[in-house]
Amino acid sequence: MNPIEMILHKRPLLILDGALATELEKYGCDLDDSLWSAKVLIEQPELVKQVHHDYFKAGADCAITASYQASFERFQERGLSEEKAAALMRTSVELAKEARNEFWQDLENRTGRPEPLVAASVGPYGAYLADGSEYRGNYGVNKEELKNFHRPRMKELLEAGADILAIETIPCLLEAEAAAEVLGEFPEAWAWISFSAKDEKHISDGESIAACAAWADKQHQIAAFGVNCTPLQYISSLIEEINQETTKPLIVYPNSGETYDAATNTWQGDSHAADFDKNARHWYEQGAKIIGGCCRTGPEDIRRLASWGRTGFSVEEDNQ
Repeated sequence: MNPIEMILHKRPLLILDGALATELEKYGCDLDDSLWSAKVLIEQPELVKQVHHDYFKAGADCAITASYQASFERFQERGLSEEKAAALMRTSVELAKEARNEFWQDLENRTGRPEPLVAASVGPYGAYLADGSEYRGNYGVNKEELKNFHRPRMKELLEAGADILAIETIPCLLEAEAAAEVLGEFPEAWAWISFSAKDEKHISDGESIAACAAWADKQHQIAAFGVNCTPLQYISSLIEEINQETTKPLIVYPNSGETYDAATNTWQGDSHAADFDKNARHWYEQGAKIIGGCCRTGPEDIRRLASWGRTGFSVEEDNQ
């Protein structure tokens, strides 16, 4: 059964976690590496589990795994065998499941919330390239090449027991189509697809978010659709565009408001994270049912979101 639908049938809002890499850096991890947070799966997996726990404690209903940058190609370039690469991908799911199960053992943590989900992150092809092209989408590869890239990693993540795939930060419709076709090879699986956007109406490669939403509306195994890794100030307009084309649950998890400069590997502009919960309430009122944070957000943002997300609804609304 669709895991998102199961929660939204009982709750008006599903709360995602925030940035994984940002928190790993706060724990002292050096992520200046082409593997990014997947590097920590090799070196300090216990910290990945700790960050997942931190987000559950803050109020997240879903953990997104540390597999965004994980791929057979990148791990093998690091000198790891195919078997070791597969094991690390499975580990990313197992760590999140362990954190969830340990958190859920405490009966006090169950009050007023659903049992959290584990969403296995499937980052874009551009994340493997590690050159910022996930914010452009100009890969120069065809759909079959994209399918061949995504298929083995999606297989490992699903077989590890992820509740759902998070096909995220997708910059072009071609890659979304490729991932959805691979998903169809696993008919019992579910996924959400979220695009990165460059402005109020367009995804990163320039295609309209409305066209992407119209496409997603016809995809049975896509449980939710939306945007992530996008400046917070664009979200409201993007929601309006999406609402015109699909009735699928709408998911948004933006950055703090800053913009990533791939040339310098730095974040530019001002953070709007202080207003995160206020903005999130507005997005909910616009129709977003799944809300969290992406780059440069943290447990405190999710805690503020959960503070009204758990208590800010009427009894009638909460029981729908």
